[in-house]
Amino acid sequence: MCGIVGYIGTQAATEILLSGLEKLEYRGYDSAGIATVWEGEVNCVRAKGKLHNLRSKLEPVATPAQIGIGHTRWATHGKPEEHNAHPHMDMAMRVAVVQNGIIENYRDLREELKQKGHQFISETDTEVIPHLIAELLKTSSSSSLLEAVRQAVNHLEGAFALAVISADYPDELIAVRQQAPLVIGFGQGEFFCASDTPAIVSHTRAVLSLENGEIARLTPLGVEIYNFAGDRLRKQPRMLNLNPTMVEKQGFKHFMLKEIYEQPGVVRASLEAYFNSDRSSIDTPSPVNLGLPPKLYSDLEQIHIVACGTSWHAALVGKYLIEQLAGISTQVHYASEYRYAPSPLTPNTLIIGVTQSGETADTLAALVMEKERRQDKEPQYQARLLGITNRPESSLGRMVPDMINTLAGIEIGVAATKTFVAQLMAFYALALDLAYLRQTAAKETLEKIINDLHQIPQKMETTLASQESLTEHLAHEFADTQDFIFLGRGINYPIALEGALKLKEISYIHAEGYPAGEMKHGPIALLDAKVPVVAIAVPGNVYEKVLSNSQEAKARDSRLIGVTPVKDGEAAEIFNDLLPVSDVDELLSPILTVVPLQLLAYHIAARRGLDVDQPRNLAKSVTVE
Repeated sequence: MCGIVGYIGTQAATEILLSGLEKLEYRGYDSAGIATVWEGEVNCVRAKGKLHNLRSKLEPVATPAQIGIGHTRWATHGKPEEHNAHPHMDMAMRVAVVQNGIIENYRDLREELKQKGHQFISETDTEVIPHLIAELLKTSSSSSLLEAVRQAVNHLEGAFALAVISADYPDELIAVRQQAPLVIGFGQGEFFCASDTPAIVSHTRAVLSLENGEIARLTPLGVEIYNFAGDRLRKQPRMLNLNPTMVEKQGFKHFMLKEIYEQPGVVRASLEAYFNSDRSSIDTPSPVNLGLPPKLYSDLEQIHIVACGTSWHAALVGKYLIEQLAGISTQVHYASEYRYAPSPLTPNTLIIGVTQSGETADTLAALVMEKERRQDKEPQYQARLLGITNRPESSLGRMVPDMINTLAGIEIGVAATKTFVAQLMAFYALALDLAYLRQTAAKETLEKIINDLHQIPQKMETTLASQESLTEHLAHEFADTQDFIFLGRGINYPIALEGALKLKEISYIHAEGYPAGEMKHGPIALLDAKVPVVAIAVPGNVYEKVLSNSQEAKARDSRLIGVTPVKDGEAAEIFNDLLPVSDVDELLSPILTVVPLQLLAYHIAARRGLDVDQPRNLAKSVTVE
């Protein structure tokens, strides 16, 4: 989950590295550091905490070095202290390494190296790598830094991406990928490596994603790619379709607020991409344009979805839509649990992996496991894999044959907002496509859903306009609250979970989401005047039930906040406070009801003076187990 960046070229490396780390800080911000090679020495500066601490330490010691590596850390092994920060070096201070990932056999390697006289100063797994490279340079037949790194990585077990420099090889930077993302950037007489493309998009649009088991050697003359066996590979870069302004705040106080307000545009982009533009004369079997092959849907009996965090909540909405519209039994699994307790093999089953980054380690591992355990089975048991991601160029995009691109654009805020809504849109399109092809609902019903979906962006904008002052006002009253309860039923139960998660993530307030009907089965014991309850009540199948459950909470002295349509007079009498949304059909309501919950979480966190975009202990892309 850490972020790494490397540079070699004709410019001063320090500022390029710092700028790249700023774009990667969403991947971790417990500590940061950079190492450069200048005048025959490795100059390494590290700092605990946010990146501005590192920048302050670098000001008096900056060099014009033209090669370097940088790192921003999400702590795994060892506390977030300066001595555990990257880059890590060997005892002679000649080799520097930054890593994203985990070295599983580092304890064994550390003991072996200690027996050879090596001394360690950190508790991290990473520190064994520069020591191992230095040992190989000294004792083996390694004739270059590339060869020493190649030999070293063949001793490592785990998932990792590395960038390596050495004072004895001042004109080369070695980058390694094994189960952790790493891209190479191609500039004019300069080359880059990074954990993610935002770190380098302001310098180049030409990139090459390393595959697992590949090593890149970057020199002022170009880039060479090898596999772990040492064989030279021939690969071509591709051009990114990214605008550097996509990773700027554009006048908003925080990225998260900007991304909340970008959601109507995300829905419009999804509608344009997923549905035929002329909905009045549809001659095709389905008006949905996902570009998925018919064999993916053929004789489909069951769907399993694997996901984590916010993506898991989106998958729960997807389950509701697929089962109610397409009539296909659907199960949603935490990817981290599914890896070790998978469901029994069933025939004609579609496996869907949902991850905004396309790099979530547990989700990728679950898909790999599913593919491997089905590969030698009868045809009906063969793996059918589908990915839903915001980053089609990611590891997920290269792993699965079929993909739904969620079109949210770059999301910098660690707490997902617009990528969640984009995932919802992907599931609406998938469920409608399946329903059309399986003829499980009347064509007129499905066409009405699509027509109503096209009204959602304008309704989102209306909801946003009405919510800003309301949620900001409530934030003043709840800034010191310790506990929140969120309630929802049916398709809005996952939105209750997502609202609670957003509040936990960025305000550090304990919050729980429950099915409203389950309150009386235990959680109601938590309620009193100090525990506000947020209930999502949209006219439809469970509307009266939610209102009844809400009154049960109100009877226990809880302050009751209702997310409900604007013109709902009945709700106005029940709730102490209203967060109104535009009138919407219950089936489509999650796209709207999540908006006030996002804003409420944002304003409470901002009111508490917290770092909204970089909440403590979290990272945007969870690339370790």
